[in-house]
Amino acid sequence: MEKKKIVVLAGGWSGEREVSLGSGRTVCNALDKERYDVELYDPKEHLGTLLEKKKTIDLCFILLHGKMGEDGRIQGFLDLLGIPYVGSGVLSSSMAMNKKITKYLYQGVGLKVPRYYIRRRGEEIEGRAYLQSFGGKVVVKPIAEGSSLGISICDSEESLAAGVQEAFLYDDEVMLEEYIEGREITCCVTGNRELETLPLIEIVPTAAYDFFDYEAKYTSGATNEICPADLDEPIADRLRDCAKIAHHALQCRAWSRTDMIVRGEDIFMLETNTIPGMTENSLFPRAARAAGLPLSALLDRLIELSLSSTDPG
Repeated sequence: MEKKKIVVLAGGWSGEREVSLGSGRTVCNALDKERYDVELYDPKEHLGTLLEKKKTIDLCFILLHGKMGEDGRIQGFLDLLGIPYVGSGVLSSSMAMNKKITKYLYQGVGLKVPRYYIRRRGEEIEGRAYLQSFGGKVVVKPIAEGSSLGISICDSEESLAAGVQEAFLYDDEVMLEEYIEGREITCCVTGNRELETLPLIEIVPTAAYDFFDYEAKYTSGATNEICPADLDEPIADRLRDCAKIAHHALQCRAWSRTDMIVRGEDIFMLETNTIPGMTENSLFPRAARAAGLPLSALLDRLIELSLSSTDPG
């Protein structure tokens, strides 16, 4: 059987460049060399190579986190070149990257989200009013950024002002969101129309971290990741269903990972990732291992799903 030429795209232009390169190296090492001829390209340095070699490339495996990766721009570039790629297309990627649009879509299909307000740069933000409205704690997020960059949990007017200032470093719009005290659960989904879920993971930051922020996500030992999560089956079923509904609502392709908070019987949707991390510390490979699925077999599945898909997302 002739090998398929797979180009892994990692690195890029965002603040998550090093994490992306870690994901790229992990995937390159795990891909079956009996089936694939594999190369890693950093598009920041080798964008011209894609143009030159487009006719020899069977598939790109996109592992570019953050802007210029998850937001649909690299997907549009590959569409113009006629190169297939793993994962969601332009529309799905851009919608999932934008926390405001994601919230609207979740609500449109009946999923519950934390209460929130959107504010643009230059608009007055009355910290005391938001703190009172949300019971003393506010989560501040840039609207369009990945991997928990620029996110703060604020419990005073001073910390909220600082959190807003930091969030505006990443975007011209910020989300002020109700802080939900509960259990953080993530669900990894594979598939296009017919979906499968991997074992649920509960994320428990250690005492040194308030929540699953960028540092906690990528620092070894910063979180306890319980997989499979210890949940009653009825709530576990509902969590899996919510992740599948989110995958379809955002028109995701091949794979996604949705983060949720469980508080009592309520499930609150946080975000859906269209290019989950694939480093050694990342959640998607961990869930696959818990399912007895070697990383090479998971990658085979994602490649097959992407090559067989006709979905426009």
